[in-house]
Order: sequence, then structure tokens, then C-alpha cells
Amino acid sequence: MVRLFSPRKTTLLFVIRDKTKTPLPHLESILKEDIKKIWHAVHKPDSLKDTPLSEFFNVEIFALSSYEEKEKKFKEEVAQLRQRFFRSISPGGIAGDRRGVIPASGFSFSAQQIWKTIKENKDLNLPAHKVMVATVRCEEIAKEKFNHLTTDERWLALDEAVKKGPVLGFGRKLSSIIESYFKEYDTETAFFDDEVKKAKRKQLVSRVLEFVYPSYVILLGHLRSKAFENFKKRLEQSMNDGEGFASAVCKCTKTCMLEFDQGSADAAVQLANWDPSKFREKLRHDIDRHASSVQNEKLSGMIASYEKRLTEALTSPVRSLLEASGKDTWASIRKILQHETETTISKFSVDIASFELDQEKVDSMVLNLRNHARNVVENRAREEAGKALMHMKDRFSTVFYHDNDSMPRAWTGEEDIRTITKDARAASLRVLSVLAAIRLDEKPDKIENILTSSLMNDVVASSSSKDKSFGPSSDPLASSKWEEVTVKDTLITPVQCKSLWRQFKAETEYMVTQAITAQEAYKRGNNWLPPPWAILAMFVLGFNEIMLLLRNPLYLVVIFVVYLFSKALWIQMDVGRAFQSGTLGGLLSISSQLLPSVINLLKRLAEQAHGHTNSQASRPSPPSVNSRSFRSQTLYSNHTNTILEPSAVTNVESSVSSNVDSSSDSEIEYSSPSAGQAD
Repeated sequence: MVRLFSPRKTTLLFVIRDKTKTPLPHLESILKEDIKKIWHAVHKPDSLKDTPLSEFFNVEIFALSSYEEKEKKFKEEVAQLRQRFFRSISPGGIAGDRRGVIPASGFSFSAQQIWKTIKENKDLNLPAHKVMVATVRCEEIAKEKFNHLTTDERWLALDEAVKKGPVLGFGRKLSSIIESYFKEYDTETAFFDDEVKKAKRKQLVSRVLEFVYPSYVILLGHLRSKAFENFKKRLEQSMNDGEGFASAVCKCTKTCMLEFDQGSADAAVQLANWDPSKFREKLRHDIDRHASSVQNEKLSGMIASYEKRLTEALTSPVRSLLEASGKDTWASIRKILQHETETTISKFSVDIASFELDQEKVDSMVLNLRNHARNVVENRAREEAGKALMHMKDRFSTVFYHDNDSMPRAWTGEEDIRTITKDARAASLRVLSVLAAIRLDEKPDKIENILTSSLMNDVVASSSSKDKSFGPSSDPLASSKWEEVTVKDTLITPVQCKSLWRQFKAETEYMVTQAITAQEAYKRGNNWLPPPWAILAMFVLGFNEIMLLLRNPLYLVVIFVVYLFSKALWIQMDVGRAFQSGTLGGLLSISSQLLPSVINLLKRLAEQAHGHTNSQASRPSPPSVNSRSFRSQTLYSNHTNTILEPSAVTNVESSVSSNVDSSSDSEIEYSSPSAGQAD
């Protein structure tokens, strides 16, 4: 209006229906304030930028009472408002400003100028009536079709089915449904402006596709989940069938991605340009992540299996070799370690080839297997080094109590206990030197030489005594590490070796003492004859008695009978055992058993003689001579030479019962035990 006409005032009349108790002046002030704000926001020419609202408009407020509550008053107020329109060109009327009025004679020219201005100014070129009608109707028709689509039973059923799972032919079915509504729109808008109906159709298509897009997204999610689950099942089945991991992953991935592509193509809508690439990438990411997880799990299981195999293959042989601790112990351990490691790595390389890993990763896993094998040996070595003292004592006992043929020693007095002890200690010291350090790198060391020179030759004691007098210690074992041996490979330090050797000697000293005691006891037991000088003295001093016995043989018979009787009493009363608890106890025990034993022995002899007489009378032919003898045996243990009980009482009873036997010439024959048996 500013551009088309000269500035003139126009009345803006606001009619308020159903006025409440709020005062009208208050409502007028609020309404006018809002209108001023609108006026300030209106774009105006620069020349009129600061022109107030009152320059162009008269703002008036008119209030009407409630028709429901005050019908009569409402009609009166409406009549008053009607009169204002009737008198609009009168002074004070609605169109009371007459400054811009044009006479009727100039109306034609004025209208032409107005139209010319509108055509030249695009901002004033209002749309044609046909365009306006097409816009309104096309919008209404598009809205109607969209509303019908949202309640369409076919669409609702399809949407519900998609929520439950994949729907075969989703794109075709959905395209058919929405195309039917687009065709209806085209039919009903056929006679409207082409530009308008095309624009509104485009808006309808965009709105419809936006409405159905969530179902498409849900369907792609189902397709992705189904393809991913199929991948996991196929991969597991392929590996169970023995197929290589990498080839199985490649084949299963290709198959599942193809299934997803086919499903997404089936779900595509004709008018929509929806891109399923995001879902495809997500599926590929899930497949790669699962394949990586399965690969790591399989590799972990495979590595654990081979590590367990290495542990089982190395533990027992290494422990056995360390317990034996021979000269070539560590050389044998290195050989076993190399053989088992190479064999395991060879099998591992064959199994891991199916994973088609980078060579760098394969080398890393192989290195870990080698390190594990070495750690197994080192751990076993540390474990056995913790039992070094026990192994040393076992080795000492084995060498000390067995000869070169592994036969138990009998301390008969012919053995050189000093030499045997030295050999046994040397063997034990070799055990200590083997367990002192780990020797898997084939580096030479002087541990055994140092231990031998320091411990076997008693250099430690002498050097320590000299050090106290002459200067600082030169003891090679007074150190916490070995030369040419790293701290990591050290199992027993020199100081610990010295302490272990001292403890070892203290705990094995008893074995040596027992052996010496057993040897001396054996010598005493077998040396029953007096010394030569005593025999000579007895012969010289007892010459008369000897001649007397030779002249009277009856004495010899009596002495022999007394000897046999005394020997029988000795065995029956077990005199040797009685004196084991002490001299006084032995005398008391013998004194209490002497008389009953004599009576018992005489009684048994009488019974044997009486039984023999009866049996001789009943037999038709004379019996053969049957000689019985008293025998006793003393057993010695191999190590301590302690006397073992041979059931002496039983032997005595059987000897006594069978000692007396009749013969054709009524002669009783006695067989005396040998000296060795008596002892």
C-alpha cells in the first residue's frame, strides 16, 4: 500500500467477542502494544523506516458481550458496530480519512497506473487466482491421500509383519500400496495447474516415503541379523568339517553378504532412493569382528594346547635328568628341549597355516612357544634346585650303600670307607654343581671346579682361618653370584652352596658312623679266636691239662656233652637278647629263666628218648641213623649291621626236640655250628 498509493491512514478495527470482566482499556493497551511490535518488524523503505504506526493506521478496539449470557446486549452492540460501517465515509467513520480519495473521473487512469506498478514490481505481483486455487486443492488432496495411507489395512498388516521378521517381497508390496495413492492423487488433480500439482505431488511422495522409511530400516535390521547368524552357523560348520579357517571365513562371508544384498534389493521401493550401504557396512563389521573373535579364541586354544604339550613333553624328562644330575645333564636337557621345541613348532606351523596370518604375527607366536618351552625347563630347574639337599643326600646314600654293580654293600671289613665316602660326596657335589645354575645357552662355567676345589679339598676351612689372620677373604664361595653366569640363570648362589654343603655333611655323617660301627662289629663277631700270643700262652700253661685229656678220652666226651647242653640253654634263653637291655637286666633275666629252662630241656630229652624206644619196638627193621644238629644264625643288615631276630626260641625248640635220636649203636651225634654261624 505504501508503494502503490500515497501515504494515507487505514483503520484497523479489532472486534473482541465474549468480553470478560477484564477492563477494556487494559485489553486495548495490550493489543496496541503487540501491533506496534509487528509494525517495527515490517520491512519498510528507508525513507519510511522510522515512521510511526499512527502515520498509516488508526487502531480501534470494539468489544462484544457474550451471546450466550447476554444476548440482548450483544445484539445492541452489534447494531452499533453496523452503524459505524454504514457511516464509514463520514467523519469519524471507519474510512473517515479522505486525504487519498480520487474522484470517480480519474478512477480509470488510477487503476491503470496501479496495475502497471504491480507488473513492474515483482514483489507486488500476486499469484493468479487459478494458481491459488490449485495450491489449496492440491494440498488438501495430498493430505487426504496421506491420511488414507496411514489407516490402510494393507499397509498396517505389512508394517506389523516387518516388526516380527523379514518379509519376502516387501519392496514390491509397499510400492504397490503407495503407487495406488499416488495414482489417485494424479487423477483428482489432473485439471489443476501442472506446476502446482507436481510440486504438491513431490511433497506427498517425500512425506509418504518418510512415513514408511522406519519399516524399511527395521527390515534391513532383520536382514542384517539373519545374515550374521547364518555366518556364525556356517563358519562353525565349516570348521567342524575340517576346512581351513581363512578359507571358511572368506566363503561364509561371501555367501552371507550375497544373501543380504539380495534381501536389500527385494526390500527396495521404486520411488525411493534408499541406500542400504550403512547396514551392509555394519554387517561386514560384525562379521569381521566375530571372525576376529573366533580366530583369537581358536589361536588361544591352539597355543594353550601346544604349550600344554610342551609342558608334558619336557617336565618328566627334565626332572628325571636333574634328579640323576650326571656329567652331561644339561647337554641332554638342551638336546631334549631343542627336539621337543622343533617338533612342536613344526606341527604348530602346519596347523596355523590355515589361518593365513601375517608372517610377523606367526613369528611372534613361534617365539612365544620357544620362550614357553625354555620357561618350563627353567621352572623345573628352579623346583629341583629347591630340593638340592634332598637330591644330594639321595645320591650320597645310593653311592655309599651300593657298589659299582648297584649291589647293596655288606660291611665285612674289607671296604675302604674313607674312599667310598669321598666318592659318594663327590657324586653329591656333582649334583650340587648341576643344580647351581641354568645352562641352556651352552656357555662354559667353572662352577663344578670351584665347588670341588673349595669343598672337597676343605679349602674353605683353611682359607677362612687364614683370612682372619692375614687379610681380606679369598674364599671363592663368599659371593652372591657365579662368574660367567647371569643372575637370571643362577639357581643356587656360591654362599648358598657353601651352606648346603655344610648341612649336607652334618646330615650324612651319621651314615658314615653307622657304616664304621657295622664294620667294626662284623670284625669283632668274626674274630672268635684269641690272639696268637694268647693261644701260645694257653698251650704252654695248659700243657699238663691237655695231656690229661689225651690220656683220659672220657673227659673229652663229658666236656663235649656239657658244651652241647650249655649251647642249647644259651639258645633257649636267648642270652644275647637278654643283655641288649643292659648287664643288670640281662643277669636278672637269665637267673630267673635258668632253672625252668634246665628242667624243661631235661624233660624234653626224656620224652624224646621214651618216644624213640616205643617206636623202635614197633618197627620190624632197624631205623637208619638220623643226625640232628643245633643251628643258629645271625643276620646282619647291609647298612647298620644290626642283628635281626631269627626266631631263636623256635629254632631252639625244634633243635632240642630233634637232637636226641636212637640209632643202631645207640649213639647220639651232635653237630656244632661253624664259627661264622655262631657269631
